[in-house]
Amino acid sequence: MTADGQLHTQKPNHRLWVIVPAAGIGSRMQADRPKQYLPLGQGYVADYTLSLLHQALPDSQILVPLHHQDQWWPTLDCATAHWLETLPGGQERAHSVRNALETLTGRAQDNDWVLVHDIARPCVSVGDIHHLIATLAQHPVGGLLAAPVADTMKRAQGDQQVTETVSRDGLWHALTPQMFRYGLLKQALNQAEASHQTITDEASAIEALGLTPRLVTGSRFNLKITHPEDLTLAEYILAARSQQALKAQQASAPSPIDS
Repeated sequence: MTADGQLHTQKPNHRLWVIVPAAGIGSRMQADRPKQYLPLGQGYVADYTLSLLHQALPDSQILVPLHHQDQWWPTLDCATAHWLETLPGGQERAHSVRNALETLTGRAQDNDWVLVHDIARPCVSVGDIHHLIATLAQHPVGGLLAAPVADTMKRAQGDQQVTETVSRDGLWHALTPQMFRYGLLKQALNQAEASHQTITDEASAIEALGLTPRLVTGSRFNLKITHPEDLTLAEYILAARSQQALKAQQASAPSPIDS
């Protein structure tokens, strides 16, 4: 186990690539720039997300599909890092991921793992990433981090009028990262594109093939920054995590008497 009580990751049996779609404009944030470039802590949202992924997976190349009019990428601290590779993104998330998979043609093997993570999820923990990889290392399909639904679920129509209370039994919030074999994910997204299916995440493309991804329980702190108040929550989570790490470091340091 690691110092923070997390299990060490079981290395996957093939190379692992990381894709972080970043071509979205984040209109619901009502900001003057895409949400991944909004200030967070001592940097920007994207800085935290990408640096954390590199910390968790230092041997993996991270591919970042960008909007063709992106003007903010060079402002990131990690923009020129050797472990990052940018490429043109697409109109939708699925298009960006497909572009990244095509970029890996000739470099990735069909049985290599591909881990896809939202650029606007800077609070995913290294422990959860390692837990996902260890759980899926021998899985025939792959899967995703997820959290069981805790709230009462309502269905509404029209002007937000409740029409039904939906049972939350068996309902989960889909999170990221999501991890699937390179060849399988490429087939799933290509087939979805050809059949004009609506794909909201990688798992839904895999499901359209008739396969069943594995849900791996992850922390509810792994929020996706979508609305303005989410930035405040993310800052709180990151600050609390930093304090916990500092306390753990101080507790493990030798005392002056011992030295």
